[in-house]
Amino acid sequence: MFRYSVAAILSMLLIAFPAAAETRIGVVDLRQALFSSSDARAFSETLQKDFAGEEAKVRKAQEAARKLKERLEKDGAMMNESERQQMAAEFQEKVKEFNFLKQRLDSTVANRKQQFLEEARPEVDAAVKELLEENNLDMILPSEAVVYVKPEMNLTEELLEKLDR
Repeated sequence: MFRYSVAAILSMLLIAFPAAAETRIGVVDLRQALFSSSDARAFSETLQKDFAGEEAKVRKAQEAARKLKERLEKDGAMMNESERQQMAAEFQEKVKEFNFLKQRLDSTVANRKQQFLEEARPEVDAAVKELLEENNLDMILPSEAVVYVKPEMNLTEELLEKLDR
């Protein structure tokens, strides 16, 4: 019985092995290709321009909190208790302001990036499909899912070229 089981398993492996050997797989780093594209660079520049004022407010609040902290550490021992408490409260307010502004900015930027990714998705999908057909591949995997790939099977540069067209 054991011999028949081993023979059946070996015959199935021999049948499946040639089919697996013929599978052609490509790999792309979608994130690198997308964020290196000309559209992404233009988006990044626009994002920096749009949020320059907000970033300045965040930096200003951070700097004010830092100065208050330094002053409190330096001069706190010489202040009376009420002055020290007032300055500590002022410092806490600046920290809260900084955290609020930073969180709001980060959230808004993340939303804009997500919107960009959603808008770019059809173009990326079309470019990946072109790569699949042009290179006669059976499948394209994201580089994050691959441990090692031969350089000739990494199609990231080709994908970037297609996205920049």
